Amino acid sequence: MADETIGSTVPRRQLGRLLTQLREDASVTLDAAAEALDCSRQKVWRIEKGLVPVRVVDARAMCALYRVTDAMGEIVAGLAKETRARGWWHSYGDVVPSWFSLYVGLESSATLIRRYDSELIPGLLQTREYASELFRRKNPTMRAEDREELVEVRLQRQGILVRRLPTAPTLRVVLSEAVLRRTIPDRRAMDRQLRHLLDVAVLPNVSLRVLPLAAGPPLASETGTFVLLDFPQAFGRASTEPTTVYLENITGALYLDKPAEVAAFEHVWSDLEALASGEAESEKMITSIIEEHHD
Repeated sequence: MADETIGSTVPRRQLGRLLTQLREDASVTLDAAAEALDCSRQKVWRIEKGLVPVRVVDARAMCALYRVTDAMGEIVAGLAKETRARGWWHSYGDVVPSWFSLYVGLESSATLIRRYDSELIPGLLQTREYASELFRRKNPTMRAEDREELVEVRLQRQGILVRRLPTAPTLRVVLSEAVLRRTIPDRRAMDRQLRHLLDVAVLPNVSLRVLPLAAGPPLASETGTFVLLDFPQAFGRASTEPTTVYLENITGALYLDKPAEVAAFEHVWSDLEALASGEAESEKMITSIIEEHHD
């Protein structure tokens, strides 16, 4: 399995930012660090970008090079140990691509998940039948066993919505009305999917709102589906994980966390919230669409 799929996502990113800050505070260049540590420049870069788990021995060597205090050295070593912890999704092996494994790690650590979906029911709200149909269409030549594993990963991710420890995240979803009307071939299965939306929306930490087609084109018409992830405050160690925008396409994903990038998507999200129907009205619309299927 690729290095990117091993280890805990958030500690890797926290450690990477911390080591970058310590290196820059010590006025050590990336090339000089690589030479002193007797490794490639690429290895140091990948550690600083949070792309790989970090051995404690490497973390301590960097601390020695950057002349950090003993207290900071212990913080760095502690984070390095956490980067090597494995998430539950790693047991599914290569069926989960590395770029998505990174997302699952972030999603499982988030305290607030905001997402807009313009085409499909989001994975956290999908039924088994709906997810199976999507994976069948996307991967028609994949072995049935592998497709079933993808479905299992998707369903297992949904456990974060009802977990007790750590506290379940708040999920705020805006769905385009088109998503609700774009039915899968099995109409009864689609009805069950829509009813499942209503069931999940009852959870106290879940908000589900529909963007009516009549509301006109939102700013999100230019972004398509996206996710905003917010994380808990860090205490006594590395910096807090920044709000991150997740954008997925058919071959990979983008993770944006620069302040200007996040601000742009926060603006788009505010526009969606201004245009979307309230929760009660959204529930009525979903119920109405279910009833239309039986006319």
